[in-house]
Amino acid sequence: MATAGSTTGADTRGAPRQRKAKPIESVRKPVDELLESKPKTIIGEYYNDDDISLDTVEKYVAPILFTILSFLTRMYKIGISDIVTWDEAHFGKFGSHYLKREFYFDVHPPLGKMLVGLSGYLCGYNGSFEFKSGEHYPEELNYTFMRVFNATFGALCVPVAYFTAKSLKFSTLGTWLVTLMVLCENSYATISRFILLDSMLMLFTFLSFLGLAKFHEWRHQPFSLGWWFWLTFTGVNIGCVTSVKWVGMLTTALIGIYTIHDLWNKFGDLKMPMVTYAKHWIARIICLIIIPLTIYLACFKIHFLILVNSGPGDAQMSSLFQANLRNSDLTKGPLDVAILSKVTLKNMGYGGGLLHSHVQTYPEGSEQQQVTCYHHKDANNDWIFYPERMSLEYDPDDPEIRFIKSGDVIRLIHEMTGRNLHSHVMPAPLTKDQNEVSCYGNLTVGDEKDNWIVEVVSDALHSDNRVHTLTSSLRFRHQTLGCYLRAANVNLPQWGYKQIEVTCDKANNPRDRFTHWNVEKHIHPLLPPGNAKAYRSPFLRDFLHLNVAMMTSNNALVPDPDKRDDLASRPWQWPVLNVGLRMCGWSKSIVKYYLLGNPIVVWGSSASIVILAIITFVYLCRWQRQYVDMTPDEVSHYIYSGVYPALGWGLHYFPFIFMARVTYVHHYLPALYFAIISFGFLFDFGTRRMPGWARYLAYVLAYAAVIGVFVLFSPISFGMIGNHEKYSYLNWLSTWTV
Repeated sequence: MATAGSTTGADTRGAPRQRKAKPIESVRKPVDELLESKPKTIIGEYYNDDDISLDTVEKYVAPILFTILSFLTRMYKIGISDIVTWDEAHFGKFGSHYLKREFYFDVHPPLGKMLVGLSGYLCGYNGSFEFKSGEHYPEELNYTFMRVFNATFGALCVPVAYFTAKSLKFSTLGTWLVTLMVLCENSYATISRFILLDSMLMLFTFLSFLGLAKFHEWRHQPFSLGWWFWLTFTGVNIGCVTSVKWVGMLTTALIGIYTIHDLWNKFGDLKMPMVTYAKHWIARIICLIIIPLTIYLACFKIHFLILVNSGPGDAQMSSLFQANLRNSDLTKGPLDVAILSKVTLKNMGYGGGLLHSHVQTYPEGSEQQQVTCYHHKDANNDWIFYPERMSLEYDPDDPEIRFIKSGDVIRLIHEMTGRNLHSHVMPAPLTKDQNEVSCYGNLTVGDEKDNWIVEVVSDALHSDNRVHTLTSSLRFRHQTLGCYLRAANVNLPQWGYKQIEVTCDKANNPRDRFTHWNVEKHIHPLLPPGNAKAYRSPFLRDFLHLNVAMMTSNNALVPDPDKRDDLASRPWQWPVLNVGLRMCGWSKSIVKYYLLGNPIVVWGSSASIVILAIITFVYLCRWQRQYVDMTPDEVSHYIYSGVYPALGWGLHYFPFIFMARVTYVHHYLPALYFAIISFGFLFDFGTRRMPGWARYLAYVLAYAAVIGVFVLFSPISFGMIGNHEKYSYLNWLSTWTV
């Protein structure tokens, strides 16, 4: 930062004008040095803490007290509602699959759901309950224990917030304010009480940022034990938060930006040997990339080791993976495919589904019967290998089995509708440079465009050029057009039920896995069953396949314009608290919960983001005009304790604006935490030069407002009993539906 009397190379207008600014040489003692000095009685002009004895007592008593209050607010009346509430219907059911060891599919990584399964195991639950929304829990299921287990993650967020504020060098009063705002945030208290993933996501997000703040404290002692501990701690929690939900990657992005910023600053330190600089890079690669990736991979490895039985998610995985699940029906089919074999065809691209058709037609184009890829198993996935159209060599009354080999021309008949797999010169619905694929005609009606040439690309076990169940990788080339049957994870609109578009690709790319298919389920009345257990699928291939399938399904979670979702909300509504979310039915006979933030916390934190942005812009303008408003240490404190939390808010908020998927109020909860920290910093910043009595009064009023509104709105968190109309006093805004 330039001093008041300095000039820059771009300034050719003569000597600069005089500034009423304090020169750097005369500034007060740096904040960091004062903070680290012992004994500590005062923290410069920036802070006005009490004397050392009170501070010593506070750092032990306050976190204990806040933790006790946190557990009380998260556990109070936690078992009062005995019905399956909101997304407990999903995550409780996923926990049941772990206890029954059945393979399932979900769009989120497995760590959080494995922890839900662990909570059921610890309370003796056997996995038999279906967790249907609104149903009463059976007596043999200790749902209260499972909720308490989950609420523990939410309760621990409060002390983590306390230690984070301390590490960011907030004053004691500012630290209490941040902690109270997390403690008394109604949405945090509400969401933590149920069998959901959000409290786990929040805790690992909070811990990741705590690790970043603590590591920043140790930055002047590189490669010391504490430095290594907090760097590793941060990496472990990055791995955990990403393994609960993919939005944890937004936390990873924040830490990545800090790391790049830190390494860039070190790159400019000419006193640092290049060997030392290289060690900094290696340390961060190990702790912030390799360790998180290892944790993420380990979660999926454990996921696969537990779920060894066939279950509802089988179709999302490769055929070889499914064949090795217990009770899988893929092991019963014959190995050699022949004419009249009834099969399901699995696309071998990552995330690929099953070739599918249904009676619905394309709304445009040929308006013939739709052909898609679908990840769920049903009868509409069944196809029959049949001879080519007008074949003179095939006699249906001849009992001789005709095996299919590479180069044979065949038809694929959709068993449920009797129509032929067909393509023609017409653009596909979405991928316009490829041909549409449809179902057309029947056994007797059709033309040569029903014919496909089978090409065996490879076989995991055989070399006889025949088509084999599970092991053969096939391509289907259209006999007339020369294009290849392809499904590349492009989701159709609602008229196609968000299923995957199937096209005929004009490009001949043998390495394109989305043009590769394998026979999965196989039935033939005259062929004996084979031994499919002999084949295994590698872990990394299964890992990639499942992650691509998760991504594809996540992208398909878009709002349906033909249906109204009363629970969905738009991102612009979250910071202004325009809307809440009913978590259950609203009859007087059940306990009701409403997911809504503490208005003081949400509105105050949102305002702080705007004010902080304005203040930062003003400081940047003044800095460009060569005013010196802060010392270098104060600038560092402003950036790392104020700007970085605001950046964390932006990274956790703005991506939802650009996402096509449906969004809900709970998606804002991680971003809200960073807004709360920004509010605490701004409050500290704004009151730092107030007289002592005025500063204490400002904090007391803030504490009272946060606590008072939390108590006022506590029924929405602890449960509303009886007629909902008696809680109408909580409808501060007309858009709230309490």
